[in-house]
Amino acid sequence: MIDTKFLNQLNKFSLIIRKRVTSNYSGARRSISLGRGLTLEDYRPYVRGDDLRLLDWKIFARTDEYFIKQFEEERSLTVHIILDKSASMGFGKKINKFDFGAQLGLGFAYLALKENDRFEFSTFEHDLHSIRPKRGMSQLASIVEILNKINVKGESNFVDSMRQYKKVLSGRSLVIIISDFLIGLDEIKEGLLRLRKNDLKVIQILDREEKDLKIEGDVNLHDSETNKVMRTFISRRLREKYQHMLDDHTAGIHNICTSLKADFHQVTTDEDLFDTFFKVLKWY
Repeated sequence: MIDTKFLNQLNKFSLIIRKRVTSNYSGARRSISLGRGLTLEDYRPYVRGDDLRLLDWKIFARTDEYFIKQFEEERSLTVHIILDKSASMGFGKKINKFDFGAQLGLGFAYLALKENDRFEFSTFEHDLHSIRPKRGMSQLASIVEILNKINVKGESNFVDSMRQYKKVLSGRSLVIIISDFLIGLDEIKEGLLRLRKNDLKVIQILDREEKDLKIEGDVNLHDSETNKVMRTFISRRLREKYQHMLDDHTAGIHNICTSLKADFHQVTTDEDLFDTFFKVLKWY
C-alpha cells in the first residue's frame, strides 16, 4: 500500500535532489535529466547589443570575425514510466517491490510535472495497461489511488508489452522501465530492442532477501507467478550457486543495456528512496 503522505514529501524531495546534484556536479548541465536544454541551431554575425556570452570564440580564433550562437529550445519532453505488476513484484516484507517501484515512478512523474513536461504512466504483466489520471498536480493523487487498487498478479510478458508500448511512442522520449527483471535475458533484450530509439532508464528492483538469500535448511519455495511449490534443502553451496546465477543475470542485463546505450540500475527495497533517486538520476 502506497501511503499518500509520500505525495507531501515530493516537493521536499525535489529540492533535495536538486541541491545534491548541484553540489556534486557543479558546472554541469543545470537541469536534471528530465528537464529541457538548448539545442545549437545556427550561427549569425555579431550585432552590437548581443549577449557576449553567446560569442563563439573558436570561430573568432579561426576567422577573426565575431559570430553569435543561436539556440532552439527543445520541445517539451514526454516521460514514459512503465511499471511491472506481475506477481513476483508482490514479494517483500516491509515494502514489496511493486510499492517501492510505484513510489519511484511517482517521483519521476512529479519531476516531469515540475519541469512542465508531459508524462505517461503504465503498468504491465501479460498485457499493457495505461493509467489515465486527472490533469494537473492532482493527477498524482489519482495515480496513487489507482495503483493501490491494483492486484499484483500474473506472469510477465515483457516482449509483448514493450511491443505494444512502442505504438504509444511518438518522437524521441525518455522511457523508464521499473521491474525485477526475473525473466530470461533473451526476453529482456528483445523487449528493450523495441524501444532502443529512445532514452532508456532500466531499473531492476530486488528485495534484500532475494538478493542475498540468507535462508538455509529445508524450505518450500513458492513461485508467485506460476503458483508452483518446490521443497528443497538450501545448503551453503546452493546459496553460493544462487548468488553466482543472480550476479550473472544482473551482469547480462547490464551488458544488454550497455549495447543499447541505456542506463541500468539495480536497487533494493531497503534503500532510502531519496538515495535511490539520486543514484538513478544523472546529468548528461
